Amino acid sequence: MKIIRNGSRPSSTGPADWFTGRVRIDPLAEATEPARAAAALVTFEPGARTAWHTHPLGQTLIVTSGLGRAQRDGGPVEELRPGDVVWFEPGERHWHGAGPATGMSHIAIHERLDGKTVDWLDPVADADYLG
Repeated sequence: MKIIRNGSRPSSTGPADWFTGRVRIDPLAEATEPARAAAALVTFEPGARTAWHTHPLGQTLIVTSGLGRAQRDGGPVEELRPGDVVWFEPGERHWHGAGPATGMSHIAIHERLDGKTVDWLDPVADADYLG
């Protein structure tokens, strides 16, 4: 058993190459080999969002607070509320983030494949974000 105490690992700022707006990432879990799951609490300020991206083994989001948005390539912009659980298929191009006027936090869970959890793509244009 290993206990990682709350506050023992620093928060980080979402890099501008991967996010639009202010984003804070708090690590929650990082499994050691042979396990491959990882989880983080991601907090988006109003209007903040990820860039388009994919995950080699998919991604689960659990919305914990606020009002958010998500979109898969070719689909409509979907509203996200606390308690919603979102699953993105492996390789599915998508983005997620806060609403225009309300922040949002979610737990993001994904797995490593050959050391990689995500492939970052292009930023989400304002027109796509606003739907």
